[in-house]
Amino acid sequence: MEFPLIDLGLFFAMFLIFIGSFVQSAIGFGLAIVTAPLLFLISPNYVPGPIVIVGLFLSIINAYKYKANVSFRGLGYAFLGRIPGSLLGGLLLYYVDAKLLSLWIGVVVLLAVAISLLPFRIEPNNSRMTIAGFFSGLFGTSSGIGGPPMALLLQHQEANLIRANLSAFFVVSSVISLAVQVPAGYMSLNHLYLTLPLLPASVIGYLVAMKVVDKIDKETIRKVSLVMCSVSGIAAIVLGVR
Repeated sequence: MEFPLIDLGLFFAMFLIFIGSFVQSAIGFGLAIVTAPLLFLISPNYVPGPIVIVGLFLSIINAYKYKANVSFRGLGYAFLGRIPGSLLGGLLLYYVDAKLLSLWIGVVVLLAVAISLLPFRIEPNNSRMTIAGFFSGLFGTSSGIGGPPMALLLQHQEANLIRANLSAFFVVSSVISLAVQVPAGYMSLNHLYLTLPLLPASVIGYLVAMKVVDKIDKETIRKVSLVMCSVSGIAAIVLGVR
């Protein structure tokens, strides 16, 4: 009896989404940073559109779970910066080819790692939220990786507040990014079909995180994630310069 061959690329993509969804549900962000470079190596079609859809899906789940902790104070300024940043990210997508996009993703990931390692504390205010929103839009629309600028400002809040506010921000910002990616050619029905098998993996990652989030040290998750990000970012840069 013959069995159909397993699409290893799809299986690995689902595994990456599971890991990324686990990380994001545990610490508030990280889905795209962990997954984008390696998903791009599997197929450039996974980035940025499908990642943004998965991010929107997961953010809706997390925002609903932590809805009591959502505070929109200051997020309005982040959305104000997000719109022009997203438009610039869309222009970038329109003019770059696959190799340059791979290089850009790798640079953004390593930049995100560097930002995460900054030793000083940056307090959020209206102007900083606007700037963070702009770069979140630029990075999120062009590479799917829009979390680090906002996470840098919110990282010293209480854990559930971080998850709630980042999730609420990602819900709105993901919709903005998708609206820009459509005319740029990076969001179509084919991209949507490519995303559908990834959504169950995202749900499983979320459910596992909810089971163990209080049993695993957040700093351990963060350090492992940063190592994964560094490796995948370097791999994307190597692909981009070959």
